[in-house]
Amino acid sequence: MPGIINSMPQFELTPIRVSLVLGVPTVKRQKQSYLVNTLSSLIYNLTPSQQQDLLIIVFVAETDSAYVDSVAETIRKDFPREVQSGLLEVVSPSQYYYPNFTSLRETFGDSKDRVKWRTKQNLDFSFLMLYAQDKGTYYVQLEDDIVAKADYYNTMITFATQQASKRWLFLEFSQLGFIGKMFRTRDLPMIAEFFLMFHKDKPIDWLLDHILWVKVCNPEKNAKNCHEQKSMLKQRYKPSLFQHVGLHSSLPGKLQHLKDKDFGKQSLYQTHSNPAAELSSSLQHYQQHSLDRAYRGHDFFWALTPVQGDYVLIRFTQPTTVKGYRFQSGNSETNGDKFYNTTVEVLPSKALGRDRLAAGYKEPNDGFIIIDAFQDGVADGQIDAELQPISAIRLVVQAESDVWVLLSE
Repeated sequence: MPGIINSMPQFELTPIRVSLVLGVPTVKRQKQSYLVNTLSSLIYNLTPSQQQDLLIIVFVAETDSAYVDSVAETIRKDFPREVQSGLLEVVSPSQYYYPNFTSLRETFGDSKDRVKWRTKQNLDFSFLMLYAQDKGTYYVQLEDDIVAKADYYNTMITFATQQASKRWLFLEFSQLGFIGKMFRTRDLPMIAEFFLMFHKDKPIDWLLDHILWVKVCNPEKNAKNCHEQKSMLKQRYKPSLFQHVGLHSSLPGKLQHLKDKDFGKQSLYQTHSNPAAELSSSLQHYQQHSLDRAYRGHDFFWALTPVQGDYVLIRFTQPTTVKGYRFQSGNSETNGDKFYNTTVEVLPSKALGRDRLAAGYKEPNDGFIIIDAFQDGVADGQIDAELQPISAIRLVVQAESDVWVLLSE
């Protein structure tokens, strides 16, 4: 059995035990890497409380230390807050973890390369499961080339809670292969042990089915009875929460056109009932993606590259008490088009005393008060009662950007 305990964390901040652990194995691909987009999709719409109750483990399933370091550095650079908070962990195997693959026997008509690929996948998934076993309540197996539905976290937790009284081994949130399989972490040692016992013999989805057979099928009864018994140990959620997007497989030379028909269409913007207001912006919107359509909940706002001083202004038709705000930039398809170096400012309808301005607020000399700034493309918060009611709220770009901007919420 491989030396599973020789894990080598690239960086980790061991959090308190969370509700949900996501395992994302990634390998060096000959063509395109989808890892950053996959992580962006998983992180994109999480609330602060969800981020505190979730752990994403990226397993770089390679022994080339230079490559492992490069992946870790990319993740550290693209997701600094998530790494620092402990939401993201990156681990890799010991150089002694994998066996000699040259002696594998070809079975089921698979080529030697495919047998090696499926054998290594069994070892990779087993590694992740054993590493994750004491880190949360539920573990979900994913891959590095998927996109997630916006509210996947709440949906999975709610569904798992609803199934708590049932005798299930796993829940399914996608119909494709092993993507989106949820297990109780207390079952992971048994499952991984089974995979490791037969890692050379069959693909991992077959082995998972064999676990069900061993658990509930009576060899003295017919196949129909076995099927019925196995179906009780797995529950399927629809519509699917994860979609496979990678074209180039981790198996060199293989193209994958797999699509989950139950996934449906991903929403590219979030609608809200906003107060009546007059809208204006110095930004030039692209095609039909105007600020007005976004504010009314009909579209997202998409504009050309901003420069310092560009703004988005929402001026209410009458002074309004606004308890909170949320500006989400980017979306699941255009996640890079975010607001950076951008402040959130409000215009109180009543003059403020200088003593109140001294309490941490900054005034840009035109009556507006700076209350927040975008972080990782998001500004989300509440407006202090002493500033209420307000006449307007605006976003102001403080530095030239290299990318377009998109407001999806």
